[in-house]
Amino acid sequence: MADLPTLDDMNALGEGKLPGLIGIRFTHIERGVIRSELPIRTELLAPNGFLHAASVIALADTSCGYGTRILLPEAAQGFTTIELKSNHLGTALSGTITCEARAVHAGRTTQVWDAEVRDPAGKVMALFRCTQAVLYPR
Repeated sequence: MADLPTLDDMNALGEGKLPGLIGIRFTHIERGVIRSELPIRTELLAPNGFLHAASVIALADTSCGYGTRILLPEAAQGFTTIELKSNHLGTALSGTITCEARAVHAGRTTQVWDAEVRDPAGKVMALFRCTQAVLYPR
Protein backbone atom coordinates (compact mmCIF):
# COMPACT_ATOMS: atom_id res chain seq x y z
CA MET A 1 0.00 0.00 0.00
CA ALA A 2 1.45 3.37 -1.05
CA ASP A 3 2.32 6.04 1.47
CA LEU A 4 -0.21 8.79 2.01
CA PRO A 5 0.62 12.13 0.41
CA THR A 6 1.41 15.00 2.76
CA LEU A 7 -0.95 17.93 3.21
CA ASP A 8 1.57 20.04 1.27
CA ASP A 9 1.49 17.51 -1.59
CA MET A 10 -2.32 17.48 -1.62
CA ASN A 11 -2.57 21.26 -1.58
CA ALA A 12 0.06 21.58 -4.33
CA LEU A 13 -2.08 19.40 -6.65
CA GLY A 14 -4.64 22.19 -6.87
CA GLU A 15 -2.25 25.03 -7.62
CA GLY A 16 -3.09 26.59 -10.98
CA LYS A 17 -6.29 24.54 -11.16
CA LEU A 18 -9.83 25.09 -9.83
CA PRO A 19 -9.12 23.98 -6.23
CA GLY A 20 -6.24 26.44 -5.91
CA LEU A 21 -8.07 29.16 -7.81
CA ILE A 22 -10.98 29.23 -5.38
CA GLY A 23 -8.84 28.64 -2.28
CA ILE A 24 -9.53 25.05 -1.18
CA ARG A 25 -7.02 23.83 1.41
CA PHE A 26 -6.72 20.32 2.84
CA THR A 27 -6.43 19.98 6.61
CA HIS A 28 -6.53 16.20 7.23
CA ILE A 29 -5.72 13.11 5.18
CA GLU A 30 -6.21 9.45 5.97
CA ARG A 31 -7.37 6.54 3.89
CA GLY A 32 -11.11 6.96 3.51
CA VAL A 33 -11.37 10.37 5.24
CA ILE A 34 -10.41 13.80 3.89
CA ARG A 35 -11.00 17.17 5.55
CA SER A 36 -10.74 20.50 3.79
CA GLU A 37 -11.71 24.14 4.10
CA LEU A 38 -12.63 27.09 1.92
CA PRO A 39 -12.46 30.71 3.07
CA ILE A 40 -15.48 32.63 1.78
CA ARG A 41 -14.71 35.69 -0.29
CA THR A 42 -16.79 37.94 -2.53
CA GLU A 43 -15.82 36.09 -5.72
CA LEU A 44 -17.44 32.89 -4.39
CA LEU A 45 -20.83 34.51 -3.81
CA ALA A 46 -23.85 34.48 -6.11
CA PRO A 47 -25.30 37.80 -7.29
CA ASN A 48 -27.85 37.59 -4.46
CA GLY A 49 -25.01 37.88 -1.91
CA PHE A 50 -25.20 34.29 -0.65
CA LEU A 51 -22.50 31.68 -1.10
CA HIS A 52 -22.87 30.21 -4.60
CA ALA A 53 -23.96 26.56 -4.57
CA ALA A 54 -21.20 25.78 -7.07
CA SER A 55 -18.62 26.95 -4.51
CA VAL A 56 -20.00 24.48 -1.97
CA ILE A 57 -20.11 21.69 -4.56
CA ALA A 58 -16.53 22.45 -5.64
CA LEU A 59 -15.33 22.00 -2.05
CA ALA A 60 -17.22 18.72 -1.56
CA ASP A 61 -16.42 17.27 -4.99
CA THR A 62 -12.73 18.18 -4.74
CA SER A 63 -12.50 16.60 -1.29
CA CYS A 64 -14.13 13.39 -2.49
CA GLY A 65 -11.99 13.35 -5.63
CA TYR A 66 -8.73 13.73 -3.74
CA GLY A 67 -9.87 10.95 -1.41
CA THR A 68 -10.60 8.78 -4.42
CA ARG A 69 -7.02 9.25 -5.67
CA ILE A 70 -5.68 7.83 -2.42
CA LEU A 71 -7.87 4.71 -2.63
CA LEU A 72 -7.34 3.87 -6.30
CA PRO A 73 -6.42 0.23 -6.94
CA GLU A 74 -2.78 -0.26 -7.93
CA ALA A 75 -3.48 -0.95 -11.63
CA ALA A 76 -5.86 2.01 -12.04
CA GLN A 77 -4.71 5.03 -14.04
CA GLY A 78 -7.28 7.50 -12.70
CA PHE A 79 -10.96 8.13 -12.17
CA THR A 80 -13.83 10.33 -13.28
CA THR A 81 -17.00 11.48 -11.58
CA ILE A 82 -20.06 9.75 -13.03
CA GLU A 83 -22.71 11.10 -10.66
CA LEU A 84 -23.02 13.70 -7.94
CA LYS A 85 -25.84 15.00 -5.79
CA SER A 86 -26.03 17.76 -3.24
CA ASN A 87 -28.64 18.89 -0.74
CA HIS A 88 -28.17 22.46 0.47
CA LEU A 89 -29.58 23.04 3.94
CA GLY A 90 -28.15 26.48 4.67
CA THR A 91 -25.57 29.01 3.58
CA ALA A 92 -22.81 31.24 4.87
CA LEU A 93 -21.90 34.82 4.09
CA SER A 94 -18.42 35.04 5.57
CA GLY A 95 -15.79 33.01 7.42
CA THR A 96 -14.49 29.59 6.42
CA ILE A 97 -16.60 26.58 5.50
CA THR A 98 -15.28 23.08 6.11
CA CYS A 99 -15.82 19.69 4.53
CA GLU A 100 -15.36 16.12 5.70
CA ALA A 101 -15.49 13.48 2.96
CA ARG A 102 -15.76 9.76 3.74
CA ALA A 103 -15.51 6.72 1.53
CA VAL A 104 -18.69 4.65 1.54
CA HIS A 105 -17.50 2.12 -1.05
CA ALA A 106 -14.03 1.73 -2.54
CA GLY A 107 -14.29 -1.03 -5.11
CA ARG A 108 -12.28 -2.10 -8.14
CA THR A 109 -14.50 -0.26 -10.65
CA THR A 110 -16.33 2.38 -8.61
CA GLN A 111 -16.02 4.44 -5.46
CA VAL A 112 -18.84 6.16 -3.60
CA TRP A 113 -18.09 9.11 -1.30
CA ASP A 114 -20.26 11.14 1.07
CA ALA A 115 -19.35 14.61 2.29
CA GLU A 116 -20.74 17.08 4.79
CA VAL A 117 -20.03 20.78 4.36
CA ARG A 118 -20.33 22.87 7.51
CA ASP A 119 -20.72 26.59 8.00
CA PRO A 120 -18.29 28.60 10.17
CA ALA A 121 -20.40 27.80 13.27
CA GLY A 122 -20.11 24.05 12.57
CA LYS A 123 -23.70 23.53 11.40
CA VAL A 124 -24.21 21.19 8.43
CA MET A 125 -25.05 23.36 5.42
CA ALA A 126 -24.80 20.76 2.64
CA LEU A 127 -24.85 17.00 2.16
CA PHE A 128 -23.09 15.61 -0.89
CA ARG A 129 -22.66 12.19 -2.50
CA CYS A 130 -20.67 11.25 -5.59
CA THR A 131 -19.86 8.10 -7.53
CA GLN A 132 -16.48 7.78 -9.21
CA ALA A 133 -15.64 5.41 -12.05
CA VAL A 134 -12.19 3.90 -11.66
CA LEU A 135 -10.26 4.03 -14.96
CA TYR A 136 -7.77 1.43 -16.21
CA PRO A 137 -5.44 1.43 -19.21
CA ARG A 138 -6.99 -0.07 -22.35
